[in-house]
Amino acid sequence: MRRGELYRVSLPRPGDPRRSRVYLIVSRQALIDSSYTTVVCVPVYSNYHGASTQVEVDESEGLKHHSSLHCDNLTSLPKTALTDYVGSLTAARMREVDRALAVALALNAPN
Repeated sequence: MRRGELYRVSLPRPGDPRRSRVYLIVSRQALIDSSYTTVVCVPVYSNYHGASTQVEVDESEGLKHHSSLHCDNLTSLPKTALTDYVGSLTAARMREVDRALAVALALNAPN
């Protein structure tokens, strides 16, 4: 399990209308490698509104269609739920995610 990987999660959260949803792991690698049981993830949605906290992703990352990461909707998921590997993001795309996370959390954007 690595930062930047996408996983499909069945029955992701109460109230989610989807039976499954893809999530991107954004926790730091040290936490992922630790005995801590959960990781911070960003959900993938099919809609894209052009917000500065959204990052477009597509089939090149292993998804079925053009989608977007919604960095304003961070969630903590158990590592045990992340078993259905979908794909991973390139370093360039992860820099876009880092910038979107910085905006979402009102942090100084990374270089």
